[in-house]
Amino acid sequence: MKKLVLAYSGGLDTSYCAMNLSKEHGYEVHAVSVNTGGFSQQEIKQIEEKAIALGASSYTSIDAVQNFYQKVVKYLIYGNVLRNNTYPLSVSAERIVQAVEIVNHAKKVGAKYIAHGSTGAGNDQVRFDMIFQTLAPEIEIITPIRDNKLAREEEIKYLQENGVDYSWEKAKYSINRGLWGTSVGGDETLTSNLPLPDSAYPSQLQQKEPLQLKLTFENGELVALDGEKNDPVFNIEKLEALASKYAIGRDIHVGDTIIGIKGRVGFEAAAPLIIIKAHHLLEKHTLSKWQQYQKEQLGNFYGMLLHEGNYLDEVMRNIEAFLTDTQKNVSGDVFVSLYPFQFRLDGISSENDLMNASFGSYGEMNKGWTADDAKGFIKILSNPGKIANHVNQNND
Repeated sequence: MKKLVLAYSGGLDTSYCAMNLSKEHGYEVHAVSVNTGGFSQQEIKQIEEKAIALGASSYTSIDAVQNFYQKVVKYLIYGNVLRNNTYPLSVSAERIVQAVEIVNHAKKVGAKYIAHGSTGAGNDQVRFDMIFQTLAPEIEIITPIRDNKLAREEEIKYLQENGVDYSWEKAKYSINRGLWGTSVGGDETLTSNLPLPDSAYPSQLQQKEPLQLKLTFENGELVALDGEKNDPVFNIEKLEALASKYAIGRDIHVGDTIIGIKGRVGFEAAAPLIIIKAHHLLEKHTLSKWQQYQKEQLGNFYGMLLHEGNYLDEVMRNIEAFLTDTQKNVSGDVFVSLYPFQFRLDGISSENDLMNASFGSYGEMNKGWTADDAKGFIKILSNPGKIANHVNQNND
């Protein structure tokens, strides 16, 4: 039989692919799901049972949470990456790691084919195909939903005719949960004017009393919460559990898709937004203005390339090396207060704080230079403007 690896989520599209490819086309289907956060062991077990029932020869769950952090999330924090100053790349970042893990698994089992359930209307088809083609151009990509332009109703009818009658009723809101946030889609996100209701978000307001937390960073990584050291992934998950009870991190992102159309998606990302903003505040205290400027340019560029599936371009490794080098002095504590629907950055404490009072305080008496030093500095600094104004004084 023709060995095929299917990127399997357990949803309608990939369930159709599992049955159709094995039953109608004679493929030996090996279903694979990649956990980048948000899946419980019980959910993984249910996905496995469904895949086998649909005709898959095997099912493999790949735990890629740590890999996702080390290969992607860490650099999104270093770069303070928020697409369009809003979205922490929750789902798009996951897809890259999932695609790499799937193609590596296909090579491992000797599959000649890889299939996924993407339609022809979204970003994921680009991300998956680009990774697959780059890493394994010899493996053929099979996409039944895209190629046959299948409607949801056609897929359900086919499965029912073949004895599979799960509850395929479309949920009012689609939820995709991962380590770096949760996306929320619904009828409202297909419009330009309607907000998502509070009930659409997976986390509801449970805590109303303010809570102050201490986030400890070492070389840009979150290594402790309230003085308790732990692995950064554990700290992200712990912070998410705490902050989501305040219904923090809700927003709607509007952006340009890879295929050239505008898209709108809701998201909930309490921990990512708090971590990025806290990390950014610490950088304001510990980095020079030119480091911050260059980081902003390259961080945005890194996020854009990642979003559009260009993760394997060598320039990404170059940017990662730059971002890592900038974190040498980004160590210290950031104090954050949580409130219903919002958080506040209270301040920082760091041995590398460049607001060192021994050199003077902004707007107060200086200690490192005289009044004459300041006058001479200002005089020289104004020279370019003086010269230009003198030479071009007849211009409007």
